[in-house]
Order: sequence, then structure tokens, then C-alpha cells
Amino acid sequence: MSSVSFSYGWNYDVFLSFRGSDTRHGFTGHLYKALCDRGIHTFIDDEELQRGEEITPSLLKAIQESRIAIPVFSKNYASSTFCLDELVSILACFKEKGRLVLPVFYDVDPSHVRHQIGNYEEALNSHKERFNDQEKLQKWKIALRQVADLSGYHFKHGGENEYEFIGKIVIEVSQKINRTLLHVADYPVGLESPLLQVNSLLNIESGGVHVVGIYGIGGVGKTTIARAIYNLIADQFEGLCFLDNVRETSIKHGLVHLQEAILSKSIGEDGIKLGSVNEGIPIIKHRLHLKKVLLVLDDVDKLDQLQATVGGTDWFGSGSRIIITTRDRHLLKSHGVEKTYEVDMLNKKDAFKLLSWSAFKTDKVDSCYQNILNRVVTFTSGLPLALEVIGSNLFGKRIEEWESALDRYERIPNKKIQDILRVSFDSLEEDEQDIFLDIACCFKGYALTYVKEILSNHHGFRPEYGIGVLIDKSLVKIDACGCVTLHDLIEDMGKEIVRKESPEEPGKRSRLWCPEDIVEVLEENKGTKRIQIINLDYLKYEVEWNGMGFKEMTNLKTLIIRDAIFTNGPKHLPNSLRVLEWWRYPSSSLPFEFHPKKLVILRLPYSCFCSRSLDLFMSKKELHEAGGCKEFCLPGTRIPEWFEHCTNGSSISFWFRNKFPAISVCAVIKPREYMDIWPVFTFNGKKQLSGEVFYLNHVADHLVIFDQKQKSFDMRGILWENEWHHVECTIDPPKILVEKIGIHVFKQGSNMEDIEFTNPQLLIEEDFSNLFTYLGF
Repeated sequence: MSSVSFSYGWNYDVFLSFRGSDTRHGFTGHLYKALCDRGIHTFIDDEELQRGEEITPSLLKAIQESRIAIPVFSKNYASSTFCLDELVSILACFKEKGRLVLPVFYDVDPSHVRHQIGNYEEALNSHKERFNDQEKLQKWKIALRQVADLSGYHFKHGGENEYEFIGKIVIEVSQKINRTLLHVADYPVGLESPLLQVNSLLNIESGGVHVVGIYGIGGVGKTTIARAIYNLIADQFEGLCFLDNVRETSIKHGLVHLQEAILSKSIGEDGIKLGSVNEGIPIIKHRLHLKKVLLVLDDVDKLDQLQATVGGTDWFGSGSRIIITTRDRHLLKSHGVEKTYEVDMLNKKDAFKLLSWSAFKTDKVDSCYQNILNRVVTFTSGLPLALEVIGSNLFGKRIEEWESALDRYERIPNKKIQDILRVSFDSLEEDEQDIFLDIACCFKGYALTYVKEILSNHHGFRPEYGIGVLIDKSLVKIDACGCVTLHDLIEDMGKEIVRKESPEEPGKRSRLWCPEDIVEVLEENKGTKRIQIINLDYLKYEVEWNGMGFKEMTNLKTLIIRDAIFTNGPKHLPNSLRVLEWWRYPSSSLPFEFHPKKLVILRLPYSCFCSRSLDLFMSKKELHEAGGCKEFCLPGTRIPEWFEHCTNGSSISFWFRNKFPAISVCAVIKPREYMDIWPVFTFNGKKQLSGEVFYLNHVADHLVIFDQKQKSFDMRGILWENEWHHVECTIDPPKILVEKIGIHVFKQGSNMEDIEFTNPQLLIEEDFSNLFTYLGF
């Protein structure tokens, strides 16, 4: 591991920057000796070292590896371009790596440094004439102005004894370096980039109070990053507090204990006791509002924890920084935290390195382990917790034992890893847990629009809010293609939760997704009322069954079979079904006793219904009108008779007034290729998309039926009260071939007198014409 470890700090405690001819044999020499006498490891240039025009790599390395930098500003400091370049490097390190800078103004007014007047103005003018390098000159001026704004020490001859002045500096430095560093990690791998990004968000050099949230799934390294950044920047604060395990602490000891801990650690007083949260809030504000503090709240999971401890930025002094780690991004939003950092998985290189250190205590590994290590890295998908747990469990084991253990982890996930990941699942509401388990078991990798459509009809409520919660808690993500995805180990966690519902009998689980389990249940008729979703995505072999496998599944709501061959069709399908999607449905008809009044989505592509069976099923208007909006997609060429108005071609029109009627549209479509299609409604010349999308294949004609309600459209500025409105329905894209299209009006919820399939204006004109003829005009 690097000698400058994130766990243990730096090679030097102090780096001294000074103008040698001014103070080497005086003040700086005395300061150096006083620091060394206290055991403070201090870097100082070799005496009388001949300096060049640029900083050497070794000197730059010493700056980067020093915990504290002390630039000593004397009268002739700015006359040295080397000193100025050194100062620029010190402040760059201060900004990027969070180092502490303690400026000493030795018989120099800080305002002269800040505004570059007096000796400093003369020196810079001299450099300007000599170099004519405006960019470098500007960097020097900015560095002088920034360092003069930092809290430091000002020495005036005659003001106090130089020995006592040096003693104050040594005491502060000693206090800073005596601060206990937090243990970051046994093997701190992959921290460089996260630390730079979080440090940039903290913006240490600016004033005000900044709050930064670090979020991600359990075991991804949030606490590790928080500890590392705390170690790097803590020297710059007057008060410090790192609160571990806020979630567990608040459960065991309450919010008052959190408040007491913050006060005790930040102001250094033991035995602080508070009576209540409401008593603690004003005390925290009073004691800390003038103090520059660094406060880290680790593993926060409830808003009241933040409200009790960091309720507002005005609670803390200027320059304070607050870091919050959580699994819940929405929690940060709710508290008004605008600066956030999501922790990513380790890349393959860093994952391999962490696994090697965990399993072999070195990054030099025998090449014979290469394949099995790659297998572990792939299995864990870069989750640090999993890499460390598996690596430590297999320390000192032979390759055969590694392979055996990994086989087992793939069948039954490791309990320690699962327990950490499950914390986020346990914090969900019941309906959110259901949505998570649905996605983890059945819908990983599916398009978000498809998942929302299926789950909306499966559960009977819109799942958008629940999916949003899962995203905020980093349990699921939406990739660049708009598909729902999740980490492999989180997927395993969800599947393991369902597997444990009935470890030995798949037919007693709520969800079935494993092809072997589904085949066993269907072939051996082991289904039960516990099963709610079946998703069979792919099966290599034929299912040999008697067709009665679904008979006992009285609560089955969603059945999706995409790529599987059955010896015969089902003799029974549950009437509880809300979603039935069965590609290559293996029968020419649906079961005779199948009366799916709750069925909302019916898709049977690649199927071979006989026309009579299809007509029989589609003639059941009462099935279609029951149970809310429907979407049917079936092979077929005839529009059912209960569609009152039909026409050949790709569009159909009707007129309505007052309220958009509840209608069902049916179209016979002959796709020329695999494609998405969607209905478009034009209201009085203004187009509106319905939001419905159908995926069709080119194998056979399709009969598409979908319901349409007014809530799907934005009617503002389009409709007028008591006026007749023209609506044209077409199917896009234009290259699709629509042979026939029809409309059925749901009588329930619609006033039939306010709907016409012929232009009402023409009817009125015809009535007037008939009246005039009758009257003899």
C-alpha cells in the first residue's frame, strides 16, 4: 500500500515555507527547533541549498505529504519567485487534498500581503518587469490574497516575546497532530477519485456553511469515504464530531443522545445532559453558531435525525462543513441538501486489487488464481463489502475451496452481505417492498414503461412513486436506455427473500421466475394460491404437462411466458388474472371456463387461434367492459360485433360535446416488420398522443383493442362547453398498414346523446332542409 495511506496520514507533520535570507537563522530556525523538540516531524530545506527557478519534484512531493503547511511571510518573501511558486503549490494542495495552512506574518502586516502593497507591491512590480508573464503574476497575486484571508499568526517586534509567540504556534500544531485519526479501511482502495470529488463539493476555501450528502447502497463505501475525507480536512476546524451509525444509535438511545454526542465532541465537554430534543436544538445553536465545526453524520435514515442535529446552516459558524451519509437520496432532498455525491462500484482494476489484499494480504497474486479471482470480481460487480467478505472468508484456501464456496454463494447468498443490503429493503413500506421484489425477481432489464404498465395493472395502483423510492434508496436504477436495472447482489437479495418464503417448495412462493421451478410446478401440478406472478422468459426444452398446472393458483395475477414450448395448451387459467402475456400460446382456444373479468392486458403474439374461438372470446363484451381500462393484442382479422362504428382504412372519426366519452378502439393491423405502434387522437385539429404503445411482430395480422379515457389527454385550450368537438383516431407510425378500425362507447359513464359518428352540423343542416321542404319553401 502507499506510504501516504488514507488510514494513517502523512510523512511530515509540518512543511515550512520561508525566505531563507530573512528568517532561516532567526525566527524560522527557532520555530523549526521548537517543533522538533516537541517531536513534530518537520520538513525544512537543506541549509544554503542552491535553488533553481522551478520547484523540484522532491520538494513538491514533500508538500503533498505534509499534514500542515506553515508559510512564514517576511518583508522579502515576495521577492523570491521560488517562494511564490512554492506558495501556489501549497494552496493547490490545500484546495485539492484538504491540507491545513497556518500562515505566519513575521513583522509584516497581513493587509500588505492581501492587497500587495509596500514591499510586496515592489517585489511583484520587479517580477513583472523581469518576466513579463501575466498568467504567473496573476497566480501569485491570487495565492497571496487567499493565504492572507486564512486564520494565522501575526508577530510584531515589541508586541510580545518571540519565544512565547513560537510557543503558541507549537501548541496549536501539537493539538492538531495529536488528534486521533479515524481508521478508514484495512485496504483503502479506489478512494482517490471519490475524495477529490467530495472535497470539491465541500469547497473548503470558501466561507459560509456547506452541507454535502454522500449516498449509495449498503456496503458500497460511503462510510469509508466519509472517514477518509474527515481525516484529510479535520485540521482546518475548531470543533470536530464524527457520529457513527446514526441509524442504530437513534434506535437504541434516541435523538437526545445524538445531540449530546455532537455537543460533547464539538466543544470538548464531557457529561453534557439534555432533557429533550426541543431543549437540545437551541443549545446546539447557541454553543456552535460561532464555531467552525466539521460534523459527519454517518448512516442517517430518518428525517427527524437531521432535524434534531443539523436543522439549519445557521446553527453553525462560518466555514463549517457537514457531511451526511445515507442510503436514501430522497432524505437528502427533503432536508434541502443540494450538493450530493453518489458512490459508484469499484472498477474492475480496483475490485481485483481489493480482493487480492483481502484474500492474500498483498496485490501480488499467483497467476493460477487469476481465473477464480476474475469470477469473484464479476460475481460481486465491484461491491467493496462483498469483495472484502468473500476475500477474508477464503484467506489461505485452495483453489478448489474457492470454487466450491463461490458455487454456494451463487446458489445461496452470503448472510453477512445480505444482512447489510437488506437494511434498505426493511426500511421500505409494504407496497414498496412488493414492487422491489417484483422487479428483482421478474423484471430486471425490462423497459421502465413496460414495468410500470405491468405493475400498475398487477397491483391496481400506479407504481411510479414506489419505483422513485427504490431509485432514491439506490436499490434500482434506470439505465441510459430507459431500462430498469439493479446490482446483481441486490437482485440476489430480493430473490433470496422470496426463496425463503418456501425454501423446498417453489409452488408456495409468491413469485416464480426460475425456469426449473416453473416447470416443476406446472408439470407436477404443485401450484398454490400463494403464487401471484409467473415470468418465464426463456426455456430450452419442452414443457410436458397435462394442462392443469394453473388450477390451484387462485391468486395468480400476472402470467408472462415469452419463449417456451408446451406439449399442449392450458385446460384451466385462473380468473384472477389481470395480465396474460403468452407468446406462442399453445392452443387454438382459451379454456372454456376462463372468465377473466379482472383481465386488463391480454397479449398472445405468435399464437394460432382459430377464428371461431377468437370470435367467441371477443364477443364477450361484458368481460371487456369489466375491471377498468383494457389492452388486448391478439392475432386476428375481424373486429368484434359490439363495436358500434367501424370503417375500413387507418382512421376513424366521431364527435362529442361536454365530456370526452369512455371508448374502446379496435384496429386490425398488418405490420410489415417488428415495430412499436401507438394511437394518435386529433382534437379539433390538435394532435394528442394517448400514451399507449404496442409491440407487434410481422408474423400474422393483429387485432389491437385499447380503452381510452379523457384523463390521458391535456384538453386545456382545446374544448369548449356545449360545443361539438371533432376527434380523429389514427394509428402511427404512418408506414403501418391498418385494414380496419372501430369504436365502442362504454354506456356507463357516457351520455349517448352527446356522441355522434356523423358530423352533427350536417345533421342539423339536413334537418333544416327537410323542415323547409315540409313547409313548402
